[in-house]
Amino acid sequence: MSLFSAVNRRRGTAAAATTVTVLALAGGLTACGSSSGSKSADAASPAGSASATAAADPHKADVTITAADGCSVNQKAFAAGAITFSISNKDAAAVSEVELLSGQRIVGEKENLPPGFSGTFAVSVDAGSYTLYCPGAANENTTLTVTGKAATSGDGSVDALLAQGTKEYAAYVTNQVGYLVQSSEALQKALQGTDLAAAQQAYMKARPYYEKIEPVAESFTVGKDNLDADIDARTGDVPAAQWEGFHRIEQGLFQTKSLKGLSSYADGLVANVKKLQTLTTGLSYKPFELANGAQELLDEVASSKITGEEERYSHIDLLDFQANDEGAEQAFASLQPALSKIDPALTTSISSAFTALDKLVDTYRTGANASGFQLYTALTNADKQKLAAAVKAVQEPLSQVASKVAGS
Repeated sequence: MSLFSAVNRRRGTAAAATTVTVLALAGGLTACGSSSGSKSADAASPAGSASATAAADPHKADVTITAADGCSVNQKAFAAGAITFSISNKDAAAVSEVELLSGQRIVGEKENLPPGFSGTFAVSVDAGSYTLYCPGAANENTTLTVTGKAATSGDGSVDALLAQGTKEYAAYVTNQVGYLVQSSEALQKALQGTDLAAAQQAYMKARPYYEKIEPVAESFTVGKDNLDADIDARTGDVPAAQWEGFHRIEQGLFQTKSLKGLSSYADGLVANVKKLQTLTTGLSYKPFELANGAQELLDEVASSKITGEEERYSHIDLLDFQANDEGAEQAFASLQPALSKIDPALTTSISSAFTALDKLVDTYRTGANASGFQLYTALTNADKQKLAAAVKAVQEPLSQVASKVAGS
């Protein structure tokens, strides 16, 4: 089955699905990690419970996150091959995830790491330079160096690289849908209780995973069956009697400020995201679909995030903005090795524009709000204009990618 083959898409975005995944990255990169944020054996557990790793072991890394010192790792040089990252968040409320980046690509990650929790993820990497990224930390980026014999890359032709890129993106999709299911179930549980603040936080935690992969849901629009609308319709998008999903819950939590009557909407949300998971299992992708999906994600930012109309009641639009940005960037990163052979100048231009956009979005991070970002109502017109310009700077060169890879 191929993605983005259906019609009648309402809004655009990127990819997703299951709880444990393998990211097979071009050049021999692979990654796997637990998607759970709970106190489980292989996911998150009370800080300090993870087994100690030897500082001299070139295949193990201990990452400690504190409010005062930010994100630190016990060593910065590793040997090519398997590396296990053990992460402990001591007391940094502004940090809840850690990522290992190869350029702009997420090689491995651990999400849902609030203060007092720990977790692990494992990767297999070739020689090169990588970035340990802890968004929201006092020091967010740490450069890591991997040395030794790089794994053979096999067929380095454009066709082979494009084929590999689609497989990588499928793994990213699988991972994000898995997180979406888990976080939606956590929201469902919260809405069965009485703690409004906890339910609001559960809503915020679930939102990014859908925003990274929305075009997947949009591809399953057949006749009156619109999975995207069932999950993510805003008020006015559908008849009032049919309005359900995330934003119906958002209205209750942030405008009405009551959990009354929301449990049934949570049940429907979980059923729909599990349906999405079933539908996306085994999906295959074509290179131009990745390019179009990335473009659609940025169109989504320009059409509803810049205006502040996506999260009308919670005003956590910047959280959605960052998720759209990441989803687009991952689609591009999966095509980047092949695109570098097809059009190196264009590839460099897009990469630089993404980097500038990432840096700008990061300036709006804050630990003062549970979303991790400033509320959109706090932004000035000048802020919005800067964000719009940064998005446009990516959109223009990115719009050329689909024709480049389709015609290669």
